Amino acid sequence: MTQPAVLVEDKSTGFLRELGLLDSTMIVAGSMIGSGIFIVSADIARQVGSAGGLILTWVITGLLTITAALSYGELAAMMPTAGGQYVYLREAYSPLWGFLYGWTLFLVIQSGTIAAVAVGFARYLGVLVPWISPTNWIVRPFNLSSGYALSLSTQQLVGVLMISLLTFINTRGLKLGKMIQNVFTSAKTLSLLLLIVLGVLVGRNAEVIALNFAAPFTPRDPATITPDFSFLPAVSAASGFFGLIVAFSVAQVGSLFSADAWNNITFTAGEVKEPRRNIPLSLALGTGLVMTLYILASVAYCSVLPLAAIQHAPDDRVATAALQAIFGDIGAAIMAVAIVISTFGCNNGLILAGARVVYAMARDGLFFRATGALNDRHVPGKALLIQGVWTALLVLPRTRLRDATGNPILDPASGMATYGNLYSDLLNYVIFAALAFYVLTIAGIVVLRRKRPHAERPYRAIGYPVIPVLYIAAATLIMLVLIAYRTQTTWPGLLIMVIGVPVYLLWRRLGGARPDDPAFTSQVP
Repeated sequence: MTQPAVLVEDKSTGFLRELGLLDSTMIVAGSMIGSGIFIVSADIARQVGSAGGLILTWVITGLLTITAALSYGELAAMMPTAGGQYVYLREAYSPLWGFLYGWTLFLVIQSGTIAAVAVGFARYLGVLVPWISPTNWIVRPFNLSSGYALSLSTQQLVGVLMISLLTFINTRGLKLGKMIQNVFTSAKTLSLLLLIVLGVLVGRNAEVIALNFAAPFTPRDPATITPDFSFLPAVSAASGFFGLIVAFSVAQVGSLFSADAWNNITFTAGEVKEPRRNIPLSLALGTGLVMTLYILASVAYCSVLPLAAIQHAPDDRVATAALQAIFGDIGAAIMAVAIVISTFGCNNGLILAGARVVYAMARDGLFFRATGALNDRHVPGKALLIQGVWTALLVLPRTRLRDATGNPILDPASGMATYGNLYSDLLNYVIFAALAFYVLTIAGIVVLRRKRPHAERPYRAIGYPVIPVLYIAAATLIMLVLIAYRTQTTWPGLLIMVIGVPVYLLWRRLGGARPDDPAFTSQVP
């Protein structure tokens, strides 16, 4: 008779090490694949203006993501504890830098992403169930100011219910959470693979392919990118080498966001079996798998749709347009099902992992102490709860949409004011900050090799120091372009980080941890 597997409890933390290599890889891949790959290619195509440029953008994102993941593997193998990137920044620099990351992650990066994915889930479920609509009001919008309002539509309600359900499920223990992650990640990976096969083999159009790839990197109708600084020129992908650099850097916003969250497995390091081996491996396998699928998906789009149809797909739903070209109207329903599955699995991974950073901060006295405890199922239940409440609240605020002259944009059918979602602005604001934290963390490899040269390193970053330095250089170039050409959505991310400094000092003064407390004892020998 086969004996049941024995769960290994980490006596120092109370976590159960239940995540094997497959589970860890599923968290990496499942947290990455949401709705972005099905949508952002439209904006990328507008920026770069060519089919070859669209595919190259995803190749560049793939190289950046896999390079970063391979570099993170060294830090993960050195410090296999709950909190991941928060711990790496704390150890490499100081508790302040760890806090700034955790603060920004909780406030916007993780919570804003979960809110965005939840509304994306509800939006595509609305294709199948028309009752779920952004204008089917339960509580009609009431204005808070000239730019913001609060409301509760059936679409928002479904988003909140999705967050609540997955939060509750993950408080019931890691075994249930990982089972959902494995099932939904497998399903959406197969869905994405099916989309690629349909596009490349079944729905391929020889005329479209000839049109798209006759001059694959010659920009056609690229968007003009206007800087916020008057001394810089407006450019496009057709403006020569400088214009290409700017266009590809701006295009990376969408592709990098779609490929983000691969680092979430490091947050759950305290629950991974053989973490010094399995976390680096899962980072490499998960990012390699997803980026390969993303690049092939862009090839599929270019095999079915002419570039202009990609650039101007309705609501930017490129994948839906591709399936409609193959199957007609039923393609929209097929794509809606695929995205519902994808977003549900994506949010499960984000909710599961994000709470572990809140837990780690609380253990250091830098968040509400109650969130630093595990429940009877060996998971941070209160951290999951506070994350869920904040994330659900982010679904409710709305932005009041206005045209270039400042007048409200009205719905042509009803004549009523139209509204956007606050989280969309928050995500734009924080992309720069998220990229900055990736650069700081990878630079932390260099810092820690100098500070602690004798620390145990079961895995060492491939190509050190050349590959990490190349990543830092490329990411820094993208950040500089965003500062110059996307200033309005860059400075708020910096502001969120800066506000974290007085919050950190206040938390310490009001009884939080100090650098000489045992909570800050190094995780590295």
